[in-house]
Amino acid sequence: MINFSVIGINHGHIYGQVNALLNAGATFVSFYAAEPELVAPFAKAFPQATLARSADEILEDSTIHMIVTAAIPNERAPLGIRAMQHGKDVMSDKPGFTTLDQLAEARRAQRETGRIYSICYSERFENGATIRAGELVARGEIGRVIQTIGLGPHRLNLPTRAPWFFERARYGGILCDICSHQADQFLFFTGSTSAAVVSAQVGNENHPQYPELQDFGDVVWRGNGGTGYARVDWFTPDGLPVWGDGRLTILGTDGYIELRKYIDIAGRPGSAHLFIATQKGVRHEDCSHISLPYGRLLINDVLNRTETAMSQTHCFLAAELALKAQAMAEG
Repeated sequence: MINFSVIGINHGHIYGQVNALLNAGATFVSFYAAEPELVAPFAKAFPQATLARSADEILEDSTIHMIVTAAIPNERAPLGIRAMQHGKDVMSDKPGFTTLDQLAEARRAQRETGRIYSICYSERFENGATIRAGELVARGEIGRVIQTIGLGPHRLNLPTRAPWFFERARYGGILCDICSHQADQFLFFTGSTSAAVVSAQVGNENHPQYPELQDFGDVVWRGNGGTGYARVDWFTPDGLPVWGDGRLTILGTDGYIELRKYIDIAGRPGSAHLFIATQKGVRHEDCSHISLPYGRLLINDVLNRTETAMSQTHCFLAAELALKAQAMAEG
């Protein structure tokens, strides 16, 4: 089994990242964060981990196999590169990079070191409906996938946001950030191994008091396995009982699948809902109890130097598509 440590806990996704590894049997050794207000609740949630004195203390610990991070977005790639250069594999929260230059440097470091740089695309890896959809598509239940439509609405929660959330250079832009999820799912479900951005736009539609915030964006991709459209935004109303009504529609030649990942609005209770329509009929599947394999598979990859959780090429290409969409949208 493997030992892992955490450096950077600026986004709440870090709790899911840690639990994915713990649930698969990994050992959480230590963590470091510079912000005392973040350290206290994190230490309470994971009392087995020791608070390190610095990031270097962790990076230089030869007993640590993997570094996990949800640092401020523009700090993740430099940290991940240093970790790989110290002989460690990496699991980063998305976005793994905020510029194409960071991505190029990480690709070079990964090639040179042979380490794993994995981005935890949680909208696919941590939702049972998306896992189940992958099984159904692989079985050919909707034929050949033609297109994905991914919608990623989020609640803004202004009072809880740190200053970096409103600084374009630090969070990377809305397509770089949120839409990396949709890029990952587009590539995965269409089976595309190459793709390009057809069109993209971003805007600040309703928050002039935060001029660097982008609260809306959308993009069209064309890949060698199909096409994809994605829309992301910060307009989830307070009346919705979850943070966002994330949805994915997968169109095939013989049917389609629609995922309501977090809520079936005004319908069935709970999350992870899958709806499928084929030539034989329609049905709903409750996917809330489906096993989530990402942590287990990533540990297997660390131990065996394989790519069962996600190929390195796919990981980087999804990030590239999001970054190129961001660049196109900003002109």
